[in-house]
Amino acid sequence: MKLAYFSVTGQTRRFVSKTDLPNVEITPDDDLEMDEPFLLITPSYAEESPTVSKSIDVMDPVFDFMAYNDNYKHCRGIIGTGNRNFAGIYIFTAKEVSAKYQIPLLYDFEFNGTPADVAAVEKLAAQLDQGAKVTFKNPL
Repeated sequence: MKLAYFSVTGQTRRFVSKTDLPNVEITPDDDLEMDEPFLLITPSYAEESPTVSKSIDVMDPVFDFMAYNDNYKHCRGIIGTGNRNFAGIYIFTAKEVSAKYQIPLLYDFEFNGTPADVAAVEKLAAQLDQGAKVTFKNPL
């Protein structure tokens, strides 16, 4: 299973480089078309107020990528990364993408992940490659 990921500070890129999975990086300037199943790994950059939570503009490339030529139709699941210190907006972008496209949020980790996180994502990818089914549950 291929990983498609977006990295702002390099943390997500470092995580992906620790896996043995094929991958492609989402960049702001590319029109990247996916024609095979993939997992999306996205960090979260969001703002929160008493009335609204939303991803900030720096995350637009993730939403653009998912919409481009209906890439979202090939996405089998979403993995969120972030900082638990941000409480209510921890992995918010992953939750927002999951809800928008009704794609299951399958896993989350902090920063650039631990060896256990790498093993868990590799196992998850292998299970999906072998036909495992997952069910969408709205994370918001």
